[in-house]
Amino acid sequence: MALTVVSSAVKVFLLDIEGTTTPISFVKDVLFPYIKENVNGYLHSHWHEEGCQDDVELLRKQAKDVKQLDGAVLIPESCSGENADQEQAIKTVIDHILWQMSQDMKTTALKQLQGHMWKEAYACGEVKGEVYKDVAPAIKEWRKAGKKVYIYSSGSVEAQKLLFGYSVEGDLLELFDGYFDTKIGSKVEMESYRRIAQDIGCSTDNILFLTDVTKEARAAEQAGVQVCLVVRPGNAELTEQEMSHSIITSFSELSLSGQ
Repeated sequence: MALTVVSSAVKVFLLDIEGTTTPISFVKDVLFPYIKENVNGYLHSHWHEEGCQDDVELLRKQAKDVKQLDGAVLIPESCSGENADQEQAIKTVIDHILWQMSQDMKTTALKQLQGHMWKEAYACGEVKGEVYKDVAPAIKEWRKAGKKVYIYSSGSVEAQKLLFGYSVEGDLLELFDGYFDTKIGSKVEMESYRRIAQDIGCSTDNILFLTDVTKEARAAEQAGVQVCLVVRPGNAELTEQEMSHSIITSFSELSLSGQ
């Protein structure tokens, strides 16, 4: 097994989730189908709760930002609040959610609602977070060496904590120093990585970002972050040009030798 030596400048590991710590299939074949199959029942059960109404209102507001897209499903103001026609409002909200998911959109509003639904699923044992077997042992070694470990995912911070808190490997939350989602910025924008470094309190070149997405890797590199692409089963194949990045197929291939 060829090892990739981690620069001594690296003080922080920043980890993507989907395709990096967790199989892409878990999100596509478990988490997303759960939303589609259960959103109707969830909305009917929680419709009159403040948290659910907050989720619906945020969906309605953010729907205005995507109204120009083909097939966009808007949520009228009449769908929010206690006086809404519940059945019609729920149908409209579901149509909007399913449309967003069909477009693979990652809006904060959609992620927030999904996070609340997944919370129930994890808590009752319907879902357990899948994590590659090499992930937890590697992170424990990094932490022993004094490194900090953070997550940066397009999924909400709440969803991130649920995945690792109710994982097939048990509760892994103690392995992480913090979590970032798209509230800090898009993962394909350079400024997001600068904000993360500022939030953590380090220089961008003190961070090693592990991701399977080359667009994210390029944005991080532009910000001065060190990057390693992760190739896992089911991930998109890399082009010859993309193969120029440092590449690993397991976290165990990263070496802190000499640190």
